Amino acid sequence: MKRLEGRIAAVTGASQGIGLAIAREFAAQGAHLALCSVDDLADKAAQELAKEFGVKAFGMKTDVSRHEECELFIKRTLEDMEGLDILVNNAGVARDNLAVRLDEAQWDTVLDVNLKGAFFMSKAALKHMMRNRGGRIINMSSVVGQMGNGGQSNYSASKAGLIGLTKSLAREFASRNVLVNAIAPGFVETPMTACIKDDARQKALASIPLGRGARPEDIAKAALFLASDDSAYITGHVLAVNGGMYM
Repeated sequence: MKRLEGRIAAVTGASQGIGLAIAREFAAQGAHLALCSVDDLADKAAQELAKEFGVKAFGMKTDVSRHEECELFIKRTLEDMEGLDILVNNAGVARDNLAVRLDEAQWDTVLDVNLKGAFFMSKAALKHMMRNRGGRIINMSSVVGQMGNGGQSNYSASKAGLIGLTKSLAREFASRNVLVNAIAPGFVETPMTACIKDDARQKALASIPLGRGARPEDIAKAALFLASDDSAYITGHVLAVNGGMYM
């Protein structure tokens, strides 16, 4: 028996990196997929995963920083898939700069996508999950939301905010059997981190006791655990998947 057989999972930021790895892992475990991304690639990913794993899937271009687009994505999920069991708020952007050089647009863009987007999606999904008396929400935080990082005050603030949002939603909706948890990855080899300069990359790797960056699949396995019945008594938790980078 597959661990997510027949369940409906919505994943944001699903066209590449961690989001795509999570979508693939969920599909391999029998979940039907609703995928979104800010570009047109989510639909391509959905078609490929549907063909490979024999599940139902669709992809939709969605800007998670816009409330109405989040509502539309969840509405289509409920109509096309006839339900929603799991929401993974993975969509994220970075606009790194020293705090004294960080402008308002860089701050707003990161907070709007990373934090506000997760709130908008959760709010839309929770309406259904409350009525259904069950569901899982997984928010993608970050090690820098726990420890901070120079040049990333906006990104760190957004990811720390996700931890607060996770714990608050977990308390609000536990009575309806909606479990809300977060994952805090460390340094992950993704398109987002591919542009990091080599000296910064080596410094980051040197701070990891396990001696390597994470693969997107490492994060996907953690998401599968939190989405499955194996985590039925866990809510409000932040699961660190960082190779020992922060303890």
